[in-house]
Amino acid sequence: MMNLGSLSLSTSKSSKPMVSISFWIPYFTHWGESLLVCGSAPGLGSGNVKKGLLLKPSQQDDQLIWSGSVSVPPGFSSDYCYYVVDDSKSVLRSEFGMKRKLVVPETLTGGESVHLRDLWQSGDQALPFRSAFKDVIFHHSFDVKVEKPLGVFMNKSDQDDSVVVQFKICCPDIGEGTSVYVLGTPEKYCKVQKEDSIGFESGGNRELSLHSIGSKQEYIVMSDGLFRAMPWRGAGVAVPMFSVRSEDDVGVGEFLDLKLLVDWAVDSGLHLVQLLPVNDTSVHKMWWDSYPYSSLSVFALHPLYLRVQALSERLPEDIKEEIQKAKNQLDKNDVDYEATMETKLSIAKKIFDIEKDQTLNSSTFQNFFSENEGWLKPYAAFCFLRDFFETSDHSQWGTFSDYTDDKLEKLISKDNLHYNTICFHYYIQYHLHVQLSAAAEYARKKGVVLKGDLPIGVDRNSVDTWVYRNLFRMNTSTGAPPDYFDKNGQNWGFPTYNWEEMSKDNYAWWRARLTQMGKYFTAYRIDHILGFFRIWELPAHAMTGLVGKFRPSIPLSQEELEKEGIWDFDRLSKPYIQKKFLEEKFGDFWPFIASNFLNETQKDMYEFKEDCNTEKKIAAKLKSLAEKSLLLENEDKVRRDVFDILRNVVLIKDPEDARKFYPRFNIEDTSSFQDLDDHSKNVLKRLYYDYYFQRQEDLWRKNALKTLPALLNSSNMLACGEDLGLIPSCVHPVMQELGLVGLRIQRMPSESDVKFGIPSNYDYMTVCAPSCHDCSTLRAWWEEDEERRQQYFKEVIGVDGIPPSQCIPEITHFILRQHVEAPSMWAIFPLQDMMALKEEYTTRPATEETINDPTNPKHYWRYRVHVTLDSLLKDTDLKSTIKNLVSSSGRSVPANVSGEDINKSRGEVIANGSTKPNP
Repeated sequence: MMNLGSLSLSTSKSSKPMVSISFWIPYFTHWGESLLVCGSAPGLGSGNVKKGLLLKPSQQDDQLIWSGSVSVPPGFSSDYCYYVVDDSKSVLRSEFGMKRKLVVPETLTGGESVHLRDLWQSGDQALPFRSAFKDVIFHHSFDVKVEKPLGVFMNKSDQDDSVVVQFKICCPDIGEGTSVYVLGTPEKYCKVQKEDSIGFESGGNRELSLHSIGSKQEYIVMSDGLFRAMPWRGAGVAVPMFSVRSEDDVGVGEFLDLKLLVDWAVDSGLHLVQLLPVNDTSVHKMWWDSYPYSSLSVFALHPLYLRVQALSERLPEDIKEEIQKAKNQLDKNDVDYEATMETKLSIAKKIFDIEKDQTLNSSTFQNFFSENEGWLKPYAAFCFLRDFFETSDHSQWGTFSDYTDDKLEKLISKDNLHYNTICFHYYIQYHLHVQLSAAAEYARKKGVVLKGDLPIGVDRNSVDTWVYRNLFRMNTSTGAPPDYFDKNGQNWGFPTYNWEEMSKDNYAWWRARLTQMGKYFTAYRIDHILGFFRIWELPAHAMTGLVGKFRPSIPLSQEELEKEGIWDFDRLSKPYIQKKFLEEKFGDFWPFIASNFLNETQKDMYEFKEDCNTEKKIAAKLKSLAEKSLLLENEDKVRRDVFDILRNVVLIKDPEDARKFYPRFNIEDTSSFQDLDDHSKNVLKRLYYDYYFQRQEDLWRKNALKTLPALLNSSNMLACGEDLGLIPSCVHPVMQELGLVGLRIQRMPSESDVKFGIPSNYDYMTVCAPSCHDCSTLRAWWEEDEERRQQYFKEVIGVDGIPPSQCIPEITHFILRQHVEAPSMWAIFPLQDMMALKEEYTTRPATEETINDPTNPKHYWRYRVHVTLDSLLKDTDLKSTIKNLVSSSGRSVPANVSGEDINKSRGEVIANGSTKPNP
């Protein structure tokens, strides 16, 4: 029975005396919001938030306090958590971190009062419990022996009318032999080490006030959150898995190379290794698959990173010779994706034919299979069908186009002639799992965070769109509006998500995806985190990223436009093509364009023909004309110019509702807009600004608060969001609330009024870096833009005069020092930028070190570091330079871990997952 924020578990008058539990928490809410406490036990909702205890607000000084009480019997226990709810008790926000625990001792006689003084657990306060800190950085602290289970408060004192106060403080980085004390007048916490050195927490005094005391004993449990100390800061290195080079790999970086990279990181004072996505991307079975963000499966690992010589202890001599020959042939300046994949799979198949019975019947494989069969069986079946039909486009697979569980079981049946092929895919994924797991465990023991990457999309022709088609909007494409990376926007080709459908099972697909990542990584980067607020959605027939709309978003309605005096919707939403525009753009070539692509609708006005009224149709027609030698101009240039004509619109009509419209991005750049009357221009400029910068903010905030917590709560990994580009104002407050770490790239400042970011002004909850995989390296950037180089030299470095034309090591050292000294939680540097600290590593042309060109949708991702990790490990000068940079800035450096387990795990991983020492 609930009454005005109080609840009793008493069921009859004869029940034994109860203990009064009162909840008390300060929290500022918005209008229409309330606080509620829900627990695992009856009386606190039994896990059902709508049945939880609704708290009452009261103003106390400058705080809004929420409180309520419940009567429970001695011996009562429950987990509990606070929630922000609306009037219907629907959850708007919830706490992060571990559930709170309440245990009422059996020894209480009833009549006592227990006051729980809690603080809201925000996302950043939950960070110490993320695996990056709990299991890696502070793992020694979390191994400290716990004397009393959480939630159990002190038993009765000698005096019945006394008040017993229990103090609870989270100290994630406490060392062995260190104790925590609370001091009164003023009230503060402090750490006392073995040597009697005392470290007081920072910040203002904490407060404890006692009110009237009843005749029975009272207990106050003060949950004071985190020990307030200088925040922990660390540094790391970022490099794609395929870019790593070692003496053991075959043509490309391999998972087992991560052990060498971890050793180099530790020696260099680094606590983190960051990778690009490592999922299988084998959609086309050619070099296009080098794009690591276009997943064939969000669960399967990429066969590219397999170490074939670690598949068996008993490799025949001929296979050993074949591996050695392949190593020599594929040891090239860059990755030869196709040759490496073909070679590795060919060798792996020969080893599989020898080892398959022993491996597939082993207990370790059986355990792997049982834990992963939900995604592994569809993946293997998909790979078989892809090869059988010679396409990943599952719409071309006849009866298998529509996935069902029955069809799957028939495809993978042991009775099929192709069952051996199915098992080969199982076998490859098993060994990839063994090898990456070994590297991940090695990193954890060495105190190094392994950071993965969560792509925003999946390939249109993927296992996931085949099995879970209802979760994707297959008639759309994902991209990004024009920004620093590309003035024409980006079109990644992925279908957008059907969030409404995903929400029906509480985002189970996402939760499974993050759980899988958490098996290997202790931190992850959320690619294009803006996509969880809103995504830039394009029609499937688009090839570029300019003419899109945000989803979700509040469109401009026809009624809204008509009230503003905007009526001619065909004129505004169809390409505005005048003869004079064609003459200006194409010159004497314009009649050819008009005759092949356009119909004249009235004098000197044109529209596109039906067979070329989309970008894909235009590209196909141009290709046909070129093949027939009818196209006398450069095909790429003509395509860009015709696309410009097609995109010359002011409004984009909603394909699902003809009475809804969206202003085209950069509306004022179009000649269609420039030809309008002044009234229409002013109205549309105002509505454009409202659509892109005002009316969506609350919608996008609520959308992110529905989707992102599902990700964050599905694993213990530390989450970092890539928040570059056009940033809505709601993004950073939401990320702060959820405890998400943002990204700051100095040459792409988030502030609009500065040319370069100022690292010393960055927030703690950020990763700072001078460059990333989506832009040129530090060296290449310095060389490619003379004007920007001059500005940086004068305004940031503070030197007048002409800067050096190349990024000499002294310049690199200055820029890296800026970043390690920043307040950011992490300073993470591309390996190329760190190697630029030493002149001998700068002989390769800087442009060759670029990993990705975002303006090129068919970029070949193939960069390889030209020095082996084995050699870098021997370079004590570079390691010492980096370590001194990091440690002198006050950032934490990992201790060199030694011990038999670490030395042993540097050995080769063999078929059954055990290790053997290197000779």
